Amino acid sequence: MLMKGAWKAGIPNKVWSLSVPKTDAKALILSSGDSEAVRTPWAPSQVTMNSLTKVTGPAWRNTSTATLALTCGFLVVEVAGALWSGSLALLADAGHMLADAAGLGLALFAIWIAGRPPTPAKTYGYYRAEILAALVNAIVLLAIAGGILVETYRRVLAPPEILGGPMLVVATIGLGVNLVSAWLLHGAAAASLNVRAAYLEVLADALSSVGVVAAAAIVVATGWTLADPLVSGAIAFVIVPRTWRLLRQAVNILLEGTPAHLDLGEIEEAMRRVPGVRRVHDLHVWTLTSGREAMSAHAVVADVRDSERLLQTLHAVMHARFGIDHTTIQLETEPPAVLRIQGPNPV
Repeated sequence: MLMKGAWKAGIPNKVWSLSVPKTDAKALILSSGDSEAVRTPWAPSQVTMNSLTKVTGPAWRNTSTATLALTCGFLVVEVAGALWSGSLALLADAGHMLADAAGLGLALFAIWIAGRPPTPAKTYGYYRAEILAALVNAIVLLAIAGGILVETYRRVLAPPEILGGPMLVVATIGLGVNLVSAWLLHGAAAASLNVRAAYLEVLADALSSVGVVAAAAIVVATGWTLADPLVSGAIAFVIVPRTWRLLRQAVNILLEGTPAHLDLGEIEEAMRRVPGVRRVHDLHVWTLTSGREAMSAHAVVADVRDSERLLQTLHAVMHARFGIDHTTIQLETEPPAVLRIQGPNPV
């Protein structure tokens, strides 16, 4: 039974609460305010599944690990090539590649850390470790992008000597590495949003590599070294917006802000449309980690004798409409009218 072991009974003011991360019910009939019925199929494995770990089999892990190893390996080569040739564009492309490697690394780290069980000291487990890592990653990448932009300005004013030949060779190899990485991730991109994000980032990096190859070709053909800082500045401007979004998302999660894709007003309205619910208060929605939201609320109901059905229905609404599976809902009854009369304020 769904409520087994979950009730807080015997409370004098008739308040019941329930935390329901999963259910054993096969299906629930949800009745909205306009009496339309919606049948929601239910399976325990669907309720608690984290979107970050929907594709966590050996194939996905092996593909991501191989892509990460390839990216990190060439990252070292590209930095060495940038120092050798004096190319800022190569260094900027290495920064872009670092962002790709960080994204893949965070994805693998999130899958690993999500498998660690919670403890009495860390009741939510280690989900927030991924967010802390993302925050550090964003700060580092913003610092790198800022340094590249400063150096771009200096080199536009005084273009240095650049070895076009080595720059062209390293940039061409970098383009090949990005294309191979995209090919490795392409097969799993349709099965996981997480993999698809990494796949699109690698494609964006491949476009940056095309720009570096073009700049190197211009330097070799014409000796116009100004092409190098111009391309590096363009790459830095590509890094900044995506990194800023990552930073904002990480800070919002750490501050337990409402997830950007959820509307608190819509959630409250959906709860109030459940027959038997009069009003909702103390509604909170926050993110535990990427793709895993939690919700708590107090629902004032007309009669708690039908509390099991109400709790089942409210939980099913959260799952079906908003994808929230970790819910804690407390049912309350309105106090008698005489108890709601407020006396004079004490002196």
